[in-house]
Amino acid sequence: MTMTFTTTVDSPVGPLLLTSDGESLTRLLFAAAPDPDWSTEPCAVIDRAVAQLAEYFAGERTDFDLPLEPAGTPFQLTVWQALRDIPYAETINYGQLALRVGNAKASRAVGLANGRNPISIVVPCHRVIGADGSLTGYGGGLDRKRTLLDLERRTAGHEDPQLSLL
Repeated sequence: MTMTFTTTVDSPVGPLLLTSDGESLTRLLFAAAPDPDWSTEPCAVIDRAVAQLAEYFAGERTDFDLPLEPAGTPFQLTVWQALRDIPYAETINYGQLALRVGNAKASRAVGLANGRNPISIVVPCHRVIGADGSLTGYGGGLDRKRTLLDLERRTAGHEDPQLSLL
């Protein structure tokens, strides 16, 4: 049985729970409680993730460099990889994401996979918006989504026309 390492850190969007298998980051969740069986011993992957998140929130990092191992179906893994390909401070809609994963008619399935992303922020599901440019469903809540998008827009020093509708 693989050991799960965990820590909780404060952030501008509230407490973040991070987990690792010791080799990769496996979860980054909003306001979640750790399992009592998880280890709070030091873990190099979690330490790197915490440092990179601090840089991200300080506007000093636009790309994460971490080994990731999210648990999901093959389709979910494909969607989550496509999320990682969305450039910093840019947004796309669910239809565009469906096209990127090879099925223009899969907007609803892509939305469900997006909502089950277990590594928030690092796998930037917050960069997916509605077809009309509106903020739509986000597991962390729309206020967190808006905060993350605003942070990225300010850091990048540009206004995204789609975000101006927010």
